[in-house]
Amino acid sequence: MPPVIRNKKAHHDFSILESLEAGIVLQGTEIKSIREGKANLADSFARIENGEVFLHNFHISPYQQGNIYNHAPLRLKKLLLHRSQIKRLIGKVQERGFTLVPLRVYFKNGKAKVELALAKGKRAYDKRQDMAEREAQREIERALKK
Repeated sequence: MPPVIRNKKAHHDFSILESLEAGIVLQGTEIKSIREGKANLADSFARIENGEVFLHNFHISPYQQGNIYNHAPLRLKKLLLHRSQIKRLIGKVQERGFTLVPLRVYFKNGKAKVELALAKGKRAYDKRQDMAEREAQREIERALKK
Protein backbone atom coordinates (compact mmCIF):
# COMPACT_ATOMS: atom_id res chain seq x y z
CA MET A 1 0.00 0.00 0.00
CA PRO A 2 1.46 3.40 -0.97
CA PRO A 3 2.29 5.74 1.91
CA VAL A 4 0.23 8.72 2.94
CA ILE A 5 2.10 12.03 2.98
CA ARG A 6 0.92 14.23 5.85
CA ASN A 7 1.34 17.92 6.64
CA LYS A 8 2.31 17.64 10.30
CA LYS A 9 2.52 21.39 10.86
CA ALA A 10 -0.98 22.15 9.56
CA HIS A 11 -2.89 21.34 12.76
CA HIS A 12 -0.32 23.19 14.85
CA ASP A 13 -0.25 26.38 12.77
CA PHE A 14 -3.88 26.55 11.60
CA SER A 15 -7.41 26.10 12.89
CA ILE A 16 -9.02 23.70 10.43
CA LEU A 17 -12.64 24.57 9.66
CA GLU A 18 -13.53 22.19 6.85
CA SER A 19 -11.77 19.93 4.39
CA LEU A 20 -12.45 18.59 0.92
CA GLU A 21 -10.91 16.09 -1.47
CA ALA A 22 -9.25 17.24 -4.69
CA GLY A 23 -7.55 15.43 -7.52
CA ILE A 24 -4.04 16.48 -8.49
CA VAL A 25 -2.43 16.74 -11.93
CA LEU A 26 0.98 15.01 -11.82
CA GLN A 27 3.65 13.90 -14.26
CA GLY A 28 4.79 10.28 -14.49
CA THR A 29 7.93 10.62 -12.41
CA GLU A 30 6.08 12.65 -9.75
CA ILE A 31 3.55 9.90 -9.11
CA LYS A 32 6.33 7.35 -8.85
CA SER A 33 8.15 9.46 -6.25
CA ILE A 34 4.94 9.92 -4.25
CA ARG A 35 4.34 6.16 -4.30
CA GLU A 36 7.82 5.78 -2.77
CA GLY A 37 6.90 8.34 -0.10
CA LYS A 38 9.42 10.94 -1.24
CA ALA A 39 7.32 14.07 -0.96
CA ASN A 40 6.92 16.85 1.59
CA LEU A 41 3.86 19.03 2.32
CA ALA A 42 5.49 21.05 5.13
CA ASP A 43 5.33 24.60 3.72
CA SER A 44 2.79 24.04 0.98
CA PHE A 45 -0.39 26.01 0.38
CA ALA A 46 -3.03 26.31 -2.30
CA ARG A 47 -3.98 29.47 -4.16
CA ILE A 48 -6.83 30.23 -6.54
CA GLU A 49 -5.60 31.84 -9.77
CA ASN A 50 -7.86 32.62 -12.75
CA GLY A 51 -10.61 30.28 -11.54
CA GLU A 52 -8.21 27.34 -11.03
CA VAL A 53 -6.63 26.02 -7.85
CA PHE A 54 -2.86 25.47 -7.74
CA LEU A 55 -0.70 23.84 -5.07
CA HIS A 56 2.46 25.81 -4.25
CA ASN A 57 5.65 24.59 -2.49
CA PHE A 58 4.69 20.90 -2.61
CA HIS A 59 8.12 19.31 -2.82
CA ILE A 60 8.32 15.99 -4.68
CA SER A 61 11.85 14.59 -4.84
CA PRO A 62 13.15 13.61 -8.30
CA TYR A 63 12.57 9.96 -9.17
CA GLN A 64 15.83 8.00 -8.88
CA GLN A 65 15.29 5.94 -12.04
CA GLY A 66 14.03 8.98 -13.96
CA ASN A 67 16.63 10.30 -16.38
CA ILE A 68 16.27 13.43 -18.51
CA TYR A 69 12.48 13.21 -18.18
CA ASN A 70 12.54 13.89 -14.44
CA HIS A 71 10.33 16.65 -13.03
CA ALA A 72 11.19 19.90 -11.25
CA PRO A 73 10.78 19.33 -7.47
CA LEU A 74 8.75 22.49 -6.69
CA ARG A 75 6.65 22.68 -9.87
CA LEU A 76 3.13 24.16 -9.51
CA LYS A 77 0.54 21.39 -9.36
CA LYS A 78 -3.01 21.98 -10.53
CA LEU A 79 -5.78 20.69 -8.27
CA LEU A 80 -8.96 19.27 -9.76
CA LEU A 81 -12.17 20.55 -8.17
CA HIS A 82 -15.70 21.16 -9.40
CA ARG A 83 -16.43 24.71 -10.51
CA SER A 84 -19.04 25.13 -7.76
CA GLN A 85 -16.47 24.10 -5.12
CA ILE A 86 -13.96 26.61 -6.51
CA LYS A 87 -16.54 29.43 -6.47
CA ARG A 88 -17.43 28.65 -2.84
CA LEU A 89 -13.75 28.63 -1.88
CA ILE A 90 -13.12 31.93 -3.69
CA GLY A 91 -15.85 33.57 -1.61
CA LYS A 92 -14.54 32.26 1.68
CA VAL A 93 -10.86 32.94 0.99
CA GLN A 94 -11.43 36.52 -0.22
CA GLU A 95 -13.97 37.83 2.26
CA ARG A 96 -13.01 36.09 5.50
CA GLY A 97 -9.23 35.82 5.26
CA PHE A 98 -9.04 32.04 5.23
CA THR A 99 -6.26 30.11 3.53
CA LEU A 100 -6.17 26.77 1.71
CA VAL A 101 -3.79 24.26 3.29
CA PRO A 102 -3.16 20.68 2.10
CA LEU A 103 -3.43 18.22 5.00
CA ARG A 104 -2.40 15.00 3.29
CA VAL A 105 -1.79 13.29 -0.05
CA TYR A 106 -3.15 9.76 -0.37
CA PHE A 107 -4.22 7.24 -2.98
CA LYS A 108 -7.83 6.37 -3.75
CA ASN A 109 -8.57 3.78 -6.44
CA GLY A 110 -5.00 4.17 -7.71
CA LYS A 111 -5.27 7.94 -8.15
CA ALA A 112 -3.46 10.54 -6.02
CA LYS A 113 -5.78 12.79 -4.03
CA VAL A 114 -5.14 15.82 -1.83
CA GLU A 115 -7.14 16.60 1.29
CA LEU A 116 -7.42 20.38 1.13
CA ALA A 117 -8.49 22.30 4.24
CA LEU A 118 -10.05 25.71 4.62
CA ALA A 119 -8.07 27.06 7.56
CA LYS A 120 -7.40 30.18 9.58
CA GLY A 121 -3.94 30.90 10.99
CA LYS A 122 -3.45 30.49 14.74
CA ARG A 123 -1.89 33.19 16.87
CA ALA A 124 0.78 32.44 19.47
CA TYR A 125 -1.73 32.54 22.34
CA ASP A 126 -4.01 30.08 20.49
CA LYS A 127 -1.11 27.65 20.21
CA ARG A 128 -0.30 28.02 23.92
CA GLN A 129 -3.96 27.44 24.79
CA ASP A 130 -4.02 24.25 22.70
CA MET A 131 -0.87 22.99 24.42
CA ALA A 132 -2.38 23.72 27.84
CA GLU A 133 -5.56 21.81 26.92
CA ARG A 134 -3.52 18.80 25.72
CA GLU A 135 -1.48 18.84 28.94
CA ALA A 136 -4.66 18.99 31.05
CA GLN A 137 -6.09 16.05 29.10
CA ARG A 138 -2.89 14.04 29.75
CA GLU A 139 -3.14 14.80 33.47
CA ILE A 140 -6.74 13.57 33.55
CA GLU A 141 -5.76 10.35 31.76
CA ARG A 142 -2.86 9.78 34.19
CA ALA A 143 -5.17 10.30 37.16
CA LEU A 144 -7.73 7.86 35.76
CA LYS A 145 -5.05 5.18 35.26
CA LYS A 146 -4.06 5.38 38.93
